[in-house]
Amino acid sequence: MEVEGAAGTEPIVVTVTGAAGQIAYSLLFSLAKGDIFGPSQPIRLQLLDIPIMQECVAGVVMELHDCSFPLLASVMHTGIPDEAFANCDAAILVGAMPRREGMERRDLLEKNGMIFKIQGASLNRVAKKSVKVLVVGNPANTNALIASRFAPSIPPTQFTSLTQLDQNRAQAQIAQKIGIRPPQIKNVIIWGNHSSTQYPDVSHAYILGADGSKTPVMTAIPDHAYLRGAFVTTVQGRGKDVIRARKLSSAMSAAKAIGDHMRVWWFGTAPGEFTSMGVISDGKSYGIDSNIVYSLPVTIKGGIITPHTGLTIDDFSRELMEKTKQELLDERDQALRLVKAD
Repeated sequence: MEVEGAAGTEPIVVTVTGAAGQIAYSLLFSLAKGDIFGPSQPIRLQLLDIPIMQECVAGVVMELHDCSFPLLASVMHTGIPDEAFANCDAAILVGAMPRREGMERRDLLEKNGMIFKIQGASLNRVAKKSVKVLVVGNPANTNALIASRFAPSIPPTQFTSLTQLDQNRAQAQIAQKIGIRPPQIKNVIIWGNHSSTQYPDVSHAYILGADGSKTPVMTAIPDHAYLRGAFVTTVQGRGKDVIRARKLSSAMSAAKAIGDHMRVWWFGTAPGEFTSMGVISDGKSYGIDSNIVYSLPVTIKGGIITPHTGLTIDDFSRELMEKTKQELLDERDQALRLVKAD
């Protein structure tokens, strides 16, 4: 099923998995509208979901057609990974099995690990070698590592995991505390895993004033007990709080964060600013072991992600950074054994 349309520059190919899900339902609108890759960039959408969900995805495709997006050059859906990932420029891996009542974390690691093993191998076969891969399905950091392991012809630097949602949550909490807009808050860091061990760090963040002034968050909020207590635990537990209130997991905010992540990867960070992404550690930055996907501050230019190094790490931060690192090391070792990766 394909419809041709948008004129102008050459379309880019964007693959989205879990296309029948709630996150994709919000995300696809932003992609097709031009909010992520730019208002003049046509795109071809290639949507992947399991075979039994194809009728549902067909309905989503109908809606995309009915929106009459000028930038949507074509859209197709399939249950076959090699068809979905063929020649893609960007791959957003949303689909994963959610953790259900009675499931152990080992069960989730194994079942989702196999999904990302298959998808990584498919990317390796048919995607462009320059493809930008964002893993959203949880446990996102470790799933990104698995996907990369099974795509050896694609540089590991092209695989990332989503912690922009956590960064957005952190900025929103600070903005509400001070009474300003979230975009005024710059250089918040999410360290580590997208889990309850993550560490939202504002010790290097600042508030950008209308006159260009930069006020450190630690100065604007002198209640440092809050910044190292309730603020941290609120961001760490925000996902569970949303589920408790909504009876469903985050979807709209997750889709917004995916868009933020891909847009900054595509267009780059502003001078003097960095953002947080889960990246495969090279073992050289901030004492983080190699070969885990660890969220840290990065700058981006020309699509190249570079860890932002040289920040001073105090004892409080180091303790929390080490805790989340250990969780990721344990997850990695367990998951790689379960999917039988070297």
